[in-house]
Amino acid sequence: MPNPRRRTHSRGRVLPAVLAGLAILTAIVLGTWLQYGERQALDTVHTAGGSPPDRVDVEASVQRVDAAGRELVLRVLVTPRGELAEAGGVSPTEDLTLQTSTSTRGDLSFKAHSRIATMDLPVTLTGGSITDYPFDAYDAAVEFSATQGGEKVPVRMSLSNSDALFSAEVDGSDDNGTAVFDIGLARSHSVLVFALFMMTAMWALAVAVLTGTWFLVTRRKGLTWPALGWMAATLFALAAFRNAAPGSPPIGSLIDYLAFLWAEIVIAFCLVTVVVSGFRAERASQGADQAV
Repeated sequence: MPNPRRRTHSRGRVLPAVLAGLAILTAIVLGTWLQYGERQALDTVHTAGGSPPDRVDVEASVQRVDAAGRELVLRVLVTPRGELAEAGGVSPTEDLTLQTSTSTRGDLSFKAHSRIATMDLPVTLTGGSITDYPFDAYDAAVEFSATQGGEKVPVRMSLSNSDALFSAEVDGSDDNGTAVFDIGLARSHSVLVFALFMMTAMWALAVAVLTGTWFLVTRRKGLTWPALGWMAATLFALAAFRNAAPGSPPIGSLIDYLAFLWAEIVIAFCLVTVVVSGFRAERASQGADQAV
């Protein structure tokens, strides 16, 4: 007859392995779904303006968002179409000027019959503060209107986001031949997930050190050097771990006040407490040995 104890024991071994496999599979599926969503967002192209045959096309992409400098870099390619262009849109037939919004540094001018090259254009960010990291959010307004040969010409503009650290919500419109975009920027899902993981890991390490301290102090252990080395290593490793946060947030950000500074304080306090308690236990042990 089969032994029921052996059958129960085998089930007890299989069940944790199955649960672990399901947890790993769930994590992989969730990660793939999040990555696919971010990839789709980066591939999304927003457009504004009509499509008359004689127009100016502006292809713009957000290359980099500098939250600390409060600006984003917009890579712009201008292409005249129809009667406004020659050589297939490589150069304008007359002098071409693109007026931009006040948040953009300067207008763009292109000489007639001259080749048009891609340009990087800084745009000022409004709202938000980098110290709110990882929940900081910003706004930017981008407008393009064009004049060629002294006359206003229609503009059709496309906008995409190439900065994987930020997600963009774009609202495009056309105002009498002027392409207008209102851009909302926030940290991407991957940055948010990693930042939340960092804060959770910081608190977990602080609690682990606190638990070890409680054990060493209540058991009146002496100077336990491996434990002291682990605590000291954790204290300094947390600083390097915090500096690995994507986007390089400055000290004083929300991530510091929610986790990093408190974790460092707890670990430093625990380290000093274990040293003082261990020193007292060592002196008491030496006094007892001398009395004997």
